[in-house]
Amino acid sequence: MGDQLTFADTPDFADTPEWKGLRVTVAGLGVSGPPAARVLRHLGAEVTVVDGGDGPRQQAQAAELRGLGVTVRLGDGESLPAGTELVVTSPGWPPQAPLLTAATAAGLQVWGDVELAWRLRRPLEATGRPAPWLAVTGTNGKTTTVQMLASILAAAGRRTAAVGNVGVSVLDAVLAEEPYDVLAVELSSYQLHWAPSLRPHSAVVLNVAADHLDWHGTMEAYAADKGRIYAGNSVACVYNTADPVTEELVRAADVEEGCRAVGFTLGAPAVSQLGVVDGLLVDRAFVKDRQGSAAELASVEDVQPSAPHNIADALAAAALARAYGVEPRAVRDGLRAFRPDAHRIALVLEADGIGYVDDSKATNPHAAAASLAAYPSVVWIAGGLAKGADMDSLVAGAAKALRGAVLIGADRALIREALARHAPQVPVIELADGQTGAPAMDAAVRAAAGLARPGDTVLLAPACASMDMFTDYGERGDLFAAAARALADSGERSDRA
Repeated sequence: MGDQLTFADTPDFADTPEWKGLRVTVAGLGVSGPPAARVLRHLGAEVTVVDGGDGPRQQAQAAELRGLGVTVRLGDGESLPAGTELVVTSPGWPPQAPLLTAATAAGLQVWGDVELAWRLRRPLEATGRPAPWLAVTGTNGKTTTVQMLASILAAAGRRTAAVGNVGVSVLDAVLAEEPYDVLAVELSSYQLHWAPSLRPHSAVVLNVAADHLDWHGTMEAYAADKGRIYAGNSVACVYNTADPVTEELVRAADVEEGCRAVGFTLGAPAVSQLGVVDGLLVDRAFVKDRQGSAAELASVEDVQPSAPHNIADALAAAALARAYGVEPRAVRDGLRAFRPDAHRIALVLEADGIGYVDDSKATNPHAAAASLAAYPSVVWIAGGLAKGADMDSLVAGAAKALRGAVLIGADRALIREALARHAPQVPVIELADGQTGAPAMDAAVRAAAGLARPGDTVLLAPACASMDMFTDYGERGDLFAAAARALADSGERSDRA
C-alpha cells in the first residue's frame, strides 16, 4: 500500500492526532473488519478486533491478523476493550449493540470502514485532490446502478471501479498503488450511518421503501441515514421524481453552493431532469440550453433487460456520469457494455411457452413490486424472512398480474393473508414447514409450473430474505435455475400441458 500513512498525509487529518499508537477497536470480523484492521495496523495503530463468534472462519481470520500484530478477541462482541480511543465498526452492527452504546457513552467516535476510507483518500498527482466519489444508495437497485455507472465511466476512458457495498472494499480502492480517476461507490444505509464526514462529488438516492427497520428502528431514521449521502455534494443531488421522499431528502441536505437538484423519470423530462422520450434516454439537466433542448444519451434497447426499474437505474447512473462531465456517447457505450449480476431479473429459460425468471435479489416488497410490474401474467414464488415488512401494498399492486402464487419460508403467512385480502381469486400453493434447500425449490418450481399457462412467467421474486431456507439469495436463485432446467429437461411440464 506504499509508504506509511498518517492523519497528516491528507488535508482531512490536519487537526487530528497521528495514527501511531492510537488504540483502535475494530468491531466485527465480517467483510469490512479484517481490511480495516490490516490498514489500521499498517498505519501504526494499536488494533484490537472483537467478534462474538468463535467458529472456524473467525479462527482463521484471527490467526492471520495476529500474525500482523493485531490483538483479536473472539467469543465476546459486547464489552468495549479498556483504553479504546476510536471504534471502527462493521456496518451491520446496529447502534444499539452493547459495545457501540458503551463507546458512545464514553464519548468515543464510532466510524465505519467507509468513513475510514474517506479520511484516508490520497491526492491524485494530476489534480492535487483525491479521486471524487459518485455515490449511490437506495432501498433497491444500488448494485445495478453503481455497476452501470462504472461501465459508463470506463467507456469514457476513466480509470474507475464499482466499490463499497457492491463487494469491493472501498479501503482497497482508495489505497490502491495505481490510483483511480473516479470511484462509483455503492453505500448501504448501515454504511452511511457510520460515515459522518462523507462528502461525495454527486450522489443519488434511488428510492426509499420500508427495509431494515429492525436495524434502524423507524422509517424516519432509515430515510435520514439514506439522506446522509447528499451531505456536502458539490455538483448534483440526483433524485427519483416517482419517489417524493428522495426529493425531500435533497431539499433537506446541506450541500455546497452551486450544487443542483437533478431528477430522473420514466416519462418525458422537465428542465433539470433526465427521462425517456420516444424510446430514447435523454438529458435536460446537463446541456447548455435546458429550456429548449435535450441531449440523446441512449435508447431503451441499450439497457438489458429493459424492465422499467432497470431503465430508472440507467437514468440515475447516467445523471451521475453527466454530473462528472461524461459525454453522451460514453453513456450509450457504457450501457450497451453492461450486463447485470446474477439473480437480478434474469431469464433462466423458456419452455412450453413459459418463461422462468430469477430475481432472487428481490429481498423486500419494494424490489419484488418492481419485478412483478415487468410481466403481464405471473406465477409468483415468494416468501422467506420478511424482516418486519408489510406485504399488503405489494400484493394489492400486483393482484391483476397474478396467475397464481407458490409460498415458501418462515413468513409466508404474511403473503398468504395479503393475497386473501387483495387477490382472493389467485390460487395459492404453500410448501410445508421443514423443507429447505434444493428439495424445497424443486417442489416450488414444480408447483409453479403446474399453475402456469403459455405466455406466463414463473417469477422468483421472494420479497423476503433467504436465510431461513438457503445460505443466501444467490443459492436460492441458483437452485431455482437448476430446478427450472431440470423440469424442462424432464419434459414433465410438456406431458401435463
